[in-house]
Amino acid sequence: MAGITDRPFRDLVLRFGAGLVVSEMVASQEMVQAKPGVRERAELGADVANTAVQLAGREAHWMAEAARQVADRGAAIIDINMGCPAKRVTNGYSGSALLKTPDHALRLIQAVVEAVDVPVTLKTRLGWDRDCLNAADVARRAQDAGVRMVTIHGRTRCQFYKGSADWAAIAAIKDAVTIPVIANGDIVDTTTARTALTQSGADGVMVGRGAQGMPWRLAQIAHGLWGSPAPTIPQGTDLADLVADHYQSMLSFYGTDLGLRVARKHLGWYMDHVGTEPGLRRQVLTARDPAQVLLLLPRALMPPARAAA
Repeated sequence: MAGITDRPFRDLVLRFGAGLVVSEMVASQEMVQAKPGVRERAELGADVANTAVQLAGREAHWMAEAARQVADRGAAIIDINMGCPAKRVTNGYSGSALLKTPDHALRLIQAVVEAVDVPVTLKTRLGWDRDCLNAADVARRAQDAGVRMVTIHGRTRCQFYKGSADWAAIAAIKDAVTIPVIANGDIVDTTTARTALTQSGADGVMVGRGAQGMPWRLAQIAHGLWGSPAPTIPQGTDLADLVADHYQSMLSFYGTDLGLRVARKHLGWYMDHVGTEPGLRRQVLTARDPAQVLLLLPRALMPPARAAA
């Protein structure tokens, strides 16, 4: 999730015990050519345990070279993005647009697999639209090319995020390959994760938007499904301390000016979950002085009854 799964947020999610986190999608050519802003954003944490680096692109040369660079920097897994539905990505014939040209997509996959010794995985969707549901064929060919795992978002590209994810449709991909298949889309808690696994037959789940404002959610789902250690879910003062640490990490990572803007969406999600009073929420999100934000957070993140007292 571009602009969300940055290094500060991934570090926090890992601290709670997630099995795997994935970097923001990085444009391969821009990274290799080190265009302004990309190298900085690509502070990928490639050498951090349980982190996959996700690459996007439309040319085999640049995909392969970017894969070599991130592998040399310590990446344990390289993930190929063939799922992003954003027009700015698909208009450049990257992301889920590659589902329309599976032969070309396979050349990119082969180039990356041949360029590195680390495992290569693939993230994609059911197809471009309802008339192009070719994920099973793409996954089978990707497996033959050496891809070690595939994650399927249960929507087509043309659905974007509308309607509901079709977890049952992922079963066709699971039937087509022997490598692990991960179900994705609308998985927000243990109940939806269990249902997605049942309907899809998948080997695991990937959580995206369901973790916004709840970095403990992945560990919580893993505990519910497989009995891994349960995370301690912070509340009240503990939540305020966690959010303050996350806030300061973002300011440090991005610098104060950009960090203030990036942090607002995360602060908003945290406050959504505790039901922060609208006026106080507005103060937090419009404050331009980090010290003022830190002063407001304990009150903003208290449960409403205690805050009112």
